Amino acid sequence: MKLIIGLGNPEEKYKNNRHNVGHMFVDYLENTMKGKSFNEAISLAKTTTYMNESGKSVQSFMQKYRVKLKDLIVVHDDLDIPLGKFRIVKGYGPKLHNGIESIEDHLHTKDFLRVRIGVDNRAPDNRIPGIDYVLQDFTKEECDQLSGLFSLIVNLLVAEKHLA
Repeated sequence: MKLIIGLGNPEEKYKNNRHNVGHMFVDYLENTMKGKSFNEAISLAKTTTYMNESGKSVQSFMQKYRVKLKDLIVVHDDLDIPLGKFRIVKGYGPKLHNGIESIEDHLHTKDFLRVRIGVDNRAPDNRIPGIDYVLQDFTKEECDQLSGLFSLIVNLLVAEKHLA
């Protein structure tokens, strides 16, 4: 079984924040997976802790579903990547991401698959500090762009056999 965990903050006020794009991706999957079939069971989860304590949630979900590290997929925001782009990588991530650091600390490894979704859409002449920027909501136009991006991510995960 594969376990896809979206990172984010649990309160309703954070629902549309850039930092919650992992939660948004899981919501997208819940809505679109109904009509798709995969060769392998897939469980979806959203962190229930604040971003900085994501490791607690991830570790708890892995124990609950009895998932091995090789079957874990963590989805999160990434300010090192422009909005509309993404990377699927194993073992490395953004320069600074407290949620990812928490997971690495709790799992005692960096060796897990990450879907790094770009959220940086700041104007070069108006570089709001990252910590403030990720807690802002996506604009409607940015949300519209995410839906197509999420579809591309799912297709690539299937093509690369991360989701059979």
